[in-house]
Amino acid sequence: MELQLIDGDGQPGSSVSAPDSLFGREYNEALIHQVVTAYLANARSGNRAQKGRSDVAKSTRKPWRQKGTGRARAGSASSPLWRGGGQIFPNSPTENFSHKVNRKMYRAGIGSILSQLVRENRLSVVEQFMVEVPKTKALAQKLQNMGLEEVLIITENVDENLYLSSRNLPRVKVVEAGYADPVSLMRFAKVLVTRGALTKMEEMLA
Repeated sequence: MELQLIDGDGQPGSSVSAPDSLFGREYNEALIHQVVTAYLANARSGNRAQKGRSDVAKSTRKPWRQKGTGRARAGSASSPLWRGGGQIFPNSPTENFSHKVNRKMYRAGIGSILSQLVRENRLSVVEQFMVEVPKTKALAQKLQNMGLEEVLIITENVDENLYLSSRNLPRVKVVEAGYADPVSLMRFAKVLVTRGALTKMEEMLA
């Protein structure tokens, strides 16, 4: 497959070859959903906690006698049925939310996302992308000249000036090729990949 190479002004130039296994896959919605769900689930820290009926500070005395009051029988005030009682099946801080996705499935899912980006003309390849000084204004102006506003920039190695310049741009994110995640690939309107990052992604995913 041939991908369009653009220059610093966003104008199309020559083309660059890319493997069909990474940019020519069919759209697999079920696989992409599984990969994205697993990525979000694995990012959860599992630090929430709730109290069970043995953890709440309640008296263990029986509230009233078993029979003769006309009320429903009750054994303790810590019952989950009572206000202030313990939680049924409480959440634990050690709860594990992780989902397992095979490496082959993950690579196929990323390839399906990249292929769909190419079909929708949302992915562009540039020879190299950097800024000379760490200034947000300089990066914003460069992206404006290329016709890019909301963009994920994938580089072979993140340049410090480029990283510092992008931190205050809420709709711009700069990552290395090895850290391009499925959620970011789908969330941003445009994806800009340097030629070196493209080669690196081919080695990791193709």
